[in-house]
Amino acid sequence: MNKERKEDLQDLCRSLKIEMNDLYLLNTALTHTSYAHESKLFPKPTHSERIEFLGDSVLGLVVSTYMYKRFPKMDEGELTKLRAYLVCETSLSKYARQIGLGKYILLGRGELLSGGRDRNSILADAFESVVGAYYLDQGLERVQKYLLDMMKDELEMTAKHGLCRDFKTRLQEMVQKDGVVEIVYQLVGAKGPDHDKVFDTTVLINGVVTGEGSGKSKKEAEQNAAKEALLKLGENL
Repeated sequence: MNKERKEDLQDLCRSLKIEMNDLYLLNTALTHTSYAHESKLFPKPTHSERIEFLGDSVLGLVVSTYMYKRFPKMDEGELTKLRAYLVCETSLSKYARQIGLGKYILLGRGELLSGGRDRNSILADAFESVVGAYYLDQGLERVQKYLLDMMKDELEMTAKHGLCRDFKTRLQEMVQKDGVVEIVYQLVGAKGPDHDKVFDTTVLINGVVTGEGSGKSKKEAEQNAAKEALLKLGENL
């Protein structure tokens, strides 16, 4: 690993607010198979697939344990569906984008030129790989804390509204069918003390206020605004 790559990985750790003793492990987690296969180095770099396999299991364990304790009234079927949603490719790629993971992935030339850094499948796999690397380097307790801090809003929102609760995504998909391209969420107010604040949000479609919502967090307020917009547009919720 050259000096520039090492510095990049150190920057990633700082931005994620995590410690990694073995940066080579993290580098492996971010080495796509296409990069390893195209490399002229001998021996060829180790790619991420084995560590991704481990990360997938760690992620499943953390999410399953949290759900089992948090939602004692859910049966195994409901828990299975909820877990599948929370660790699906779309969800994991969203988390990967939030932490800016794409720019640190080593890709082969073909994948790089075809937009691999922003492809859901590659981002989701990289996220699982980083989870696996962090687990090997720092142990389950730290991985669990990091993941739950990142996913807690999603867990709680999904449990509150059900698996179809992602009203923002549903609204976007609905209006895009009609060629609508601009959806804007605006925070219009916040009331209450810091420890019990309520946020008010509106959603504008092509500049027209179509829904309003409130919530204990900005995300919840946006979801509720999107829900109201869907209802106004005749969507069956």
